[in-house]
Amino acid sequence: MLFAELDRTAQRLCGVDEAGRGPLAGPVVAAAVILDPARPIAGLADSKALTAKRRAALFDEIQTRALAWHIAEASVEEIDQLNILHATMLAMQRAVHGILASGIEPDLVQVDGNRCPQIPCRVEAIVKGDALVQAISAASILAKVSRDRQLAALHALHPEYGFDVHAGYPTPRHLAALNEHGPTAHHRRSFAPVRQALLAFGHAVPGRTDADVASF
Repeated sequence: MLFAELDRTAQRLCGVDEAGRGPLAGPVVAAAVILDPARPIAGLADSKALTAKRRAALFDEIQTRALAWHIAEASVEEIDQLNILHATMLAMQRAVHGILASGIEPDLVQVDGNRCPQIPCRVEAIVKGDALVQAISAASILAKVSRDRQLAALHALHPEYGFDVHAGYPTPRHLAALNEHGPTAHHRRSFAPVRQALLAFGHAVPGRTDADVASF
C-alpha cells in the first residue's frame, strides 16, 4: 500500500484512530501510536482490510516496535451519558494523554475522520487516514484488536448473543438475541435497538436516544 506523506515537517507523528462507534454493546476504544522510523513495520493497513490473524500479528509488532503507543476507551456508561461522538473524542483524548504521560510529545497528531479531540498538541483530521497514514493504520489495528478481544471475553459471559462473531454490531443475529433475551449491562441503552428492547422487557430507558452510528 502506498501511504501519503501528509506532513513532511513533522518530526514525531502520532496517529489516532478508534474502533466501536457503531456497535450496540461494549466500549468505544481508541489508540494513539508514534512509530519509530528506525524500526519500520511492514504490512500496515486499515485494520478493516486485514484478516484477524494478520491484525493480531501486527498488534504485537506495533507494541514491540513503536516509539510509543497507548490504548484507551470510553465506557458504555460514558457513551450513554455523553453520546457516541463525545465519548469517542474522550477515548481519543485519553489515548493521546497516555502518550504524553510516557514523556514523549508528538510534533503533530493526525486523527482518522473529520473531527479532532481537544488535546494540548497540534492536531489535524485526515479523512480515510487509516488507509493513508501508517501511524493511523497502526492505531486502528491496536484499537480494533483490543476491542475485539474484549467482546470475545464478553461472549464467554453471554454466549447467547454471539459477541465473538459480530463484536456487538447490529447484525440480524444480534438483534434477534437482543429481542429474545433483552439487553445486558454491556449494551448501550441510548442506542435505538437497545432502547426498544428495554421497553419491550419493561425496563426504564434513558431520556436521550443517540443515532445508531454517529458519522464524523
